Amino acid sequence: MSLYLVSCVGQKLSVPAPAADLYTSAWFRKARSYVAESGEPWFILSAKYGLVHPDKVIEPYDVTLNTMPVADRREWARSVLGDLESYVAGMETVVVLAGKRYRQFLEGPLAAKGVTVSIPMEGLRIGEQLSWLERELNG
Repeated sequence: MSLYLVSCVGQKLSVPAPAADLYTSAWFRKARSYVAESGEPWFILSAKYGLVHPDKVIEPYDVTLNTMPVADRREWARSVLGDLESYVAGMETVVVLAGKRYRQFLEGPLAAKGVTVSIPMEGLRIGEQLSWLERELNG
C-alpha cells in the first residue's frame, strides 16, 4: 500500500475551499488526478498548514517553503512527520510529488521507519513534470 504526498502551489482560489480544490495550477490539477487514479490515500503538503487532508476546508494563504529559513523548514517537517505517524504505519511506500524543499527533511525520517520513499518526478523541470503527469494520466 502507498501513501501519496502532493505539495501545495502558489495559485489558489481567493476563498476558503477544500484543500483538493483550493489549489488551481495546471500542475496541481494533474497531480491531484494522478493520485486520485491510484485509489491510494493522499495528503497535501501545505507550507502554512502542514499535512492537510484533501477534504479539509482551508483558507487561502501566501506562504512557501521555497523562501522559508532552514530552521523553519525543519520545524515544519517535524510537524508533518508527527501528523504522518499514524498514516505511514503499515505503508510500504510514500510517493512524494513535491520539490526538494518540501521533501528535504521528510525523506530520511520516513526511510528510517522502513518506508520506501518514491520521488517519481525527481530532477524534472516543471514543463517536464507536466508532460510526465500527462503521460501517466493518459497511459
